[in-house]
Amino acid sequence: MFDLSGKTAIVTGATRGIGRAIAELFALHGAGVVVSSRKADACEAAAGQINAKVGEGAGSALPVPCNISHKDQLQALVDRTSAHYGQVDILVCNAAVNVHHGPSATIPDEAFAKIIDSNLKSTHWLCHMVLPGMLQRRAGNIVVVSSIAGLRASEALGAYGISKAGEIALVRNLAAEYGPHNIRVNAIAPGLIKTDFAKALWDNPEYREQRLKATPLRRIGDPMDVAGVALFLVSDASAFMTGQVLVVDGGVTV
Repeated sequence: MFDLSGKTAIVTGATRGIGRAIAELFALHGAGVVVSSRKADACEAAAGQINAKVGEGAGSALPVPCNISHKDQLQALVDRTSAHYGQVDILVCNAAVNVHHGPSATIPDEAFAKIIDSNLKSTHWLCHMVLPGMLQRRAGNIVVVSSIAGLRASEALGAYGISKAGEIALVRNLAAEYGPHNIRVNAIAPGLIKTDFAKALWDNPEYREQRLKATPLRRIGDPMDVAGVALFLVSDASAFMTGQVLVVDGGVTV
């Protein structure tokens, strides 16, 4: 049920953390994976490491640099993927930014706009760039990596949470619109995961201790904890699921 042989997947933010784990796991299960991030050298290094790990007979990884804030670069990402692999079967929107930490009253307009544009608008753009091909084939899977910040309030991550809540609404709407065409769209809402993106949180001893006490599983998440859920969502194992948000937080939100 988890075999992705013959499938092609685009994963944004795929050179490290959650995106890297997803790209590697998809390749290990047979998919051709496009490793995308802002820096070309990082994409090439990650793709090379994945190809070296999966070996013969498994999926391959293709590096394609892309800044998600630029619509033309997103289109080039899709075009390059289609030219190399023939089509896009799976899209994982994982790349995101957070340029403000603090109360909402202190966020500059430019920072607010950057968070919304990078996290929400770019996801909207990229989804609609791959959907026409999926419509033609009447098949496709989209996974958006949101956050538990989109499900609950935060006094320090308000704008980020707003963008992530918007992604969840986008997922539900696309699921309703494209479900009749056999296209599934789901979201993952991770909690605190040990990534560079969240290092300011898990690397703070005081915050880390408080978070562990509030986490029923008593640990911080690993990128592969999220990657396994992504694999489930794009595989036949979740064939009757769409428009859903799977929380991967060790139980924090309960």
